Amino acid sequence: MFKRVQTGTKKRIHITFEGQKIELEQGETVAAALMLAGNKTFRVSAVSKDKRGAFCLMGVCFECLVEIDGVPNRQACMILAEDGMDIRSQKGAVEEKIL
Repeated sequence: MFKRVQTGTKKRIHITFEGQKIELEQGETVAAALMLAGNKTFRVSAVSKDKRGAFCLMGVCFECLVEIDGVPNRQACMILAEDGMDIRSQKGAVEEKIL
């Protein structure tokens, strides 16, 4: 189980994931916040449709892609959570718009 080492030492902030309100400490990544709240699935693979979640936690594998405040393809393990973020799981491939 994913567990916070220290608690109560930093400012508390809130994010939402798929409508679920999550309280966390300022300075935690989006991936850490989601895992601490018990979420294992961050996205669905565009190819196999398998469920994916955080794996390497250092920005190499891209398994933790989520949509943050309407912007897709964000690496949850590399983004520090900010108060009020609205996070959604990513469902398959995101189509690029050609201008």
